[in-house]
Amino acid sequence: MNIILFDSQRERFFPLSFTRPVSFFRFGILTIKQKWEYFYKNVSVKTEDYLQEKFLLHQKDDNLWIDSSVLPSSDLIIELNNLREGEGLICDNIVLAFRSKGFSFEKINFIKSNASVNKLNSLVEIFNKNEEQLINDFKLITKNRKSALIDDSNTIIGKNIFIEKGAKVSCSVLNSKLGPIYIAKDTEVMEGSLIRGPFSLGENSTLKMGAKIYGSTSIGPFCKVGGEINNSVFFGYSSKAHDGFLGNSIIGEWCNIGADSNNSNLKNNYEEVKLWSYENERFDKTGLQFCGLVMGDHSKCGINTMFNTGTIVGVGVNIFGSGFPRNFIPSFNWGGASGFSIHKKHKFFETVEKVMSRRALIFDSVEQNLLNNVYDMTKRYRNEK
Repeated sequence: MNIILFDSQRERFFPLSFTRPVSFFRFGILTIKQKWEYFYKNVSVKTEDYLQEKFLLHQKDDNLWIDSSVLPSSDLIIELNNLREGEGLICDNIVLAFRSKGFSFEKINFIKSNASVNKLNSLVEIFNKNEEQLINDFKLITKNRKSALIDDSNTIIGKNIFIEKGAKVSCSVLNSKLGPIYIAKDTEVMEGSLIRGPFSLGENSTLKMGAKIYGSTSIGPFCKVGGEINNSVFFGYSSKAHDGFLGNSIIGEWCNIGADSNNSNLKNNYEEVKLWSYENERFDKTGLQFCGLVMGDHSKCGINTMFNTGTIVGVGVNIFGSGFPRNFIPSFNWGGASGFSIHKKHKFFETVEKVMSRRALIFDSVEQNLLNNVYDMTKRYRNEK
């Protein structure tokens, strides 16, 4: 069956969905798309036109269209496989999936799903519900497989640890009693690292010496991470290589957090944290007491940066200087607590090209067109004409 994951309500996932479909969000060890690929061979995405050039759509005469924020489960898979052409599934009046040639709800006979539907509903759920996804993905990835041997220089607590071949783990403490630990291939866990599960380290990523990692934390591929991290998700290709605290946070791709930078994840008065909502254009209650930093792609901060509880940083932001910057920083801004100016696009592109070349990747026309569109989309937040 040809599976197409379609985006809906993208605004509630800005700034992370400015630069990717929701199905490319890392949630647990895997992205949402990768989760579906464990059940179906052919999975592509339908998203906004400006993203579609990078994230391809493969459409056939018979397609199963699934909301990209919906997560697979065994009982939902059974219902999906039983759908005939012209039929669809709904839950609480929300379209989960439908089977048809084209992307249209017209003439679809919708049936109420009886499956236990698990769905990503908001930004904060990426870290707040990450524990469950880490555990589920660990079972999926390691089923009927055997872990590589762990160097006896390490201290092992618990038995729920899986190390892929090619990973280097030395003189560290791995505690899986509270949740599984997954270490992908071609990674390195340097000496003195302290890891408490559930935790995952993506391919070609490095955990720096003396890192202190609490669950439920997911580090995507090609990251360099150190310091103290608690219940946070790195999508990939980002660095927090030095000391400093990061908690209850989400970091996009191509981000860099300077040495000794910290974020607050708890207000001094212990009140519920509010977070900027692009969807409602206001600060909305999150229902959480612990909520840290959400940083969009290609954003960076200098050394000793301090982030307030519940801070949203857009795409292409450069933050530096002393004091707390405001807790909503629109995309393509440059500055800090003393004020911001516009991050000039040509200067930003020069930096992107240098950063991507360090990973032997090319800043091509596809990537440039995508970021041009994001720049134009976000002008109004910068009061730029």
